[in-house]
Amino acid sequence: MNKVILMGRLTRDPEVRYANTNNTAVCTFNLAVNRRFAKQGDEQQANFFPIVAFGNLGEFFGKYFSKGRQVVIVGRLQTYVWEDAEGKKQKTVKVIAEEGYFADSKKASDDSHMKDFGSNDGYNIIDNDEDLPF
Repeated sequence: MNKVILMGRLTRDPEVRYANTNNTAVCTFNLAVNRRFAKQGDEQQANFFPIVAFGNLGEFFGKYFSKGRQVVIVGRLQTYVWEDAEGKKQKTVKVIAEEGYFADSKKASDDSHMKDFGSNDGYNIIDNDEDLPF
């Protein structure tokens, strides 16, 4: 089984390019994922993972994801092997995204695309459980 679930923050805005052969969107960005444990008194450490998304998902990421945004990525690992200019074998591992979700709160995000939906669009906003009718 090859399944990866990561939650972290984008280190830069996603970059979307289109493949020459079939015009498929290819979106790339890096995700900083905090390590679970840090020694007392040490700064929080993070791992940085390269993420690649294709097609509609890649276009979505390019449009709505931005630097600093906390997201969840579900995907798989893929290894790439190539020879550099000196003939040495190089190897890297990337996460191929299959799903992506926003992980920060609506109040914490200040994205202009969220403001375009208008005022509630006929829905009531529920801020806490006490407002639930059941």
